[in-house]
Amino acid sequence: MNQLDLPATLPNWIEGRELETEAAETFAKHSPVTGKEIGRVARSRAADVCRAIGSAANAFPSWSAQTPVARGDVLMAIARTMRQHQERLAAVVAAETGMSFKAALAETGGAIAQGEFMAGEGRRFFGRTTTSAVPNKQAMTVREALGVAGLIIAANTPIANVAWKVFPALVCGNTAVLKAAEDTPATAWFFGKLAHAAGLPPGVLNIVQGFGEEAGAPLVVDPRVAVVSFTGSTAVGREIARVAGARLARCSLELGGKNPLVVCDDADLENAVEWAVLSAFSNAGQRCAAGSRIIALESVYRTFRDLLVQRTGRLRVGPADADDFGPVINQGQLDAMLAGVQRARSEGATILTGGNRLSDPAHADGFYMAPTLIENVSPDSEISTHELFGPIACLYRARDFSEALELANRSSYGLTACIHTRSIHRAIEFTRRVQAGVVMVNAGTFGCEPHMPFGGVKQSGNGTREPGTEALDVYSNLKNVIIAFDPSLT
Repeated sequence: MNQLDLPATLPNWIEGRELETEAAETFAKHSPVTGKEIGRVARSRAADVCRAIGSAANAFPSWSAQTPVARGDVLMAIARTMRQHQERLAAVVAAETGMSFKAALAETGGAIAQGEFMAGEGRRFFGRTTTSAVPNKQAMTVREALGVAGLIIAANTPIANVAWKVFPALVCGNTAVLKAAEDTPATAWFFGKLAHAAGLPPGVLNIVQGFGEEAGAPLVVDPRVAVVSFTGSTAVGREIARVAGARLARCSLELGGKNPLVVCDDADLENAVEWAVLSAFSNAGQRCAAGSRIIALESVYRTFRDLLVQRTGRLRVGPADADDFGPVINQGQLDAMLAGVQRARSEGATILTGGNRLSDPAHADGFYMAPTLIENVSPDSEISTHELFGPIACLYRARDFSEALELANRSSYGLTACIHTRSIHRAIEFTRRVQAGVVMVNAGTFGCEPHMPFGGVKQSGNGTREPGTEALDVYSNLKNVIIAFDPSLT
């Protein structure tokens, strides 16, 4: 990433300054496109995280004392600075993830929109006023900051993940320590650089690089951290909930998904195929909202399947703007996908297309998984129930709408869901009965906007929602204020 004029070793941001770790340890960041090392990254340990938390705690009194409007103005300045540097920010995202520049530019645009929306919440930091049953009393609620927010993000959409957590945490008056994803350290570093250039006071946002067990775990256990917000796997989220819960810290978890996309017998099959491909394969399937379980009614199954296989076969895999998706983020993730597909094959699954690593000269050095469609798998098999986080989708037959709905809900996850139908009756019944936090009709399984809440049920989260106005409930307390007054003293 030298062409992007980044530091040879990506440091932490603590107290508004770039700092190496106390032990001066580093680790390598590899390009998903070439497999080669493209930079070194600070490897933070508990001592570094402790210093970052101390910095945030020291900055909290002055930052929280500012009005929400003033805090929103600072966030708007950050969003404007991001827009001024949007192309360079997108280039960093593309270099780290292997996604195309076009896709990275779109993601940065969404992150900027998130910043702009949350900046506006500084002028809409609403409580409420109401009546009292007792004469001469006034009742109201006001929002207050919690303290230090510990923010732990994933690498799949790195700048969007930063924006989803940092902007609402700060507008509520909290200070923050962001644990950057180890696979996308430069995105977090560059965001920190832009935020401080835009006028964010030192210590309000601290960014630590490193691995989850070394830099994330100390953040979760520290009693000075009032709220922990995590996006990642259900297994890690469950452990974070256990540790944070033991000290009664607030916890927001946005976890995995095995999201169903249902195709009814009255659906526009061409539209359904396009959205199924986007849901399953965009961003190399590295979305918690990816459509990895595609359920088609029996009467259209063969036709839909054949159209889907044909459309999948036309996908272009690579890092260029003309490509449909790029590599997965690292070798370990690729190996896990290949092993999962192999286990499904050994259990009798049919690989309709893909199922392998791309090994031609254009792809051999990168972490490229061929777009993969699988059928003849049990709804209870490992590949049906475990998130692989890659360009892999399974197809299922359903006799009718009722069985399709049953299959859609036959999962321990409940993040997103989609149905394709021309029937308003089916659409409404599906949205009413499907077990998911986000439901789409005649579209894909992803696509949440900054002003709308995102989150899941069951093993996909713990009930909190980010972003949207609902994110304020994650990062602020409600205080009930009762004022008794005496009209005779007026």
